[in-house]
Amino acid sequence: MSTLFEPFTLREVTIPNRVWMPPMCQYSAAPEGPPTGAPNDWHFAHYAARATGGTGADRRRGDRPPEGRISPYDLGIWNDTQVEAFRRITRFLRSQGTVPAIQLAHSGRKASTDRPWKGGAPVGEDAYGWQPLAPSALAFDERHPVPTELTVAGIREIVGQFADAARRALDAGFEIAEIHGAHGYLVNEFLSPHSNHRTDAYGGSYENRVRFALEVVDAVREVWPEDKPLFFRISATDWLEEGGWSADDTVRFAGELRAHGIDLLDVSTGGNVSGVRLPVGPGYQVPFAARVKAETSLPVAAVGLITDAEQAAKILANDEADAVLLGRELLRNPSFARLAARELGAEVQVHVPDQYHRSV
Repeated sequence: MSTLFEPFTLREVTIPNRVWMPPMCQYSAAPEGPPTGAPNDWHFAHYAARATGGTGADRRRGDRPPEGRISPYDLGIWNDTQVEAFRRITRFLRSQGTVPAIQLAHSGRKASTDRPWKGGAPVGEDAYGWQPLAPSALAFDERHPVPTELTVAGIREIVGQFADAARRALDAGFEIAEIHGAHGYLVNEFLSPHSNHRTDAYGGSYENRVRFALEVVDAVREVWPEDKPLFFRISATDWLEEGGWSADDTVRFAGELRAHGIDLLDVSTGGNVSGVRLPVGPGYQVPFAARVKAETSLPVAAVGLITDAEQAAKILANDEADAVLLGRELLRNPSFARLAARELGAEVQVHVPDQYHRSV
């Protein structure tokens, strides 16, 4: 049987297979009125389809606080109304054998933009927007406004908000939490010298630049149960020859994350530097996950144009990762896991709802 369909246990949570869905913003919270940050029928249908398709772990993004969202129409988890709406989804995922997981994020200087199909440009208060926050008063690009530089008090407030979000996520029925430290959002902005020009205890040296991320990890781990895993998503490189976050930094940081209670590193790249050219191709980010796995004791998940069963199975067979995250492919094909199991001749099939057995 392919490792792709072997269970994977972290702490006391067992994920039934290694085909996982990463968080992918749907920009669909309250699309016809003032944004609420709460999941609705669209989100239920979206996540339920991947669960019935056999995906092992199903994640969605929940921003905390409201100004942490990418757009006004993103999901959030800063109030009890959102918690109750998420419970409907997590109950159904568990009923299908899928482990519900949530990504906790703050978008930093890339916040307050319109939906991608509307152009994705920054929006103001007249379109439910707000003033973005960041480690330094540096705009992401010429389209984005200059963000407000966070004070130390502001940093501490956001650390506390991550912990509050984790408490609510637990109440909402999530089994795994992930801290988003990738793609040029707030935690990533602190890590990289490209976006962090601070001169206080949160900027300058490597030790200072990772301080905020580790404080967030510690705050979340303190309230997240010992028997439940905590992930961290990272951009392993800014794709800059100098002056940015590097693969060497990622390997070093992985060991520190492990010591602070992180159970798996979700390894992506890029997103923090405007205009940088990435060598995009099948599995182009897998080598970064493979290096972390080879040089540290921290389990890793690989991402990046993983689109077919044999490719996914080979990544695990080569010990390049412990799991694979398929984003666009699961948008195209919610039943990827079930079809991949058939293609690879897996002895143990992924979950198939009784109503769908005629499709096997």
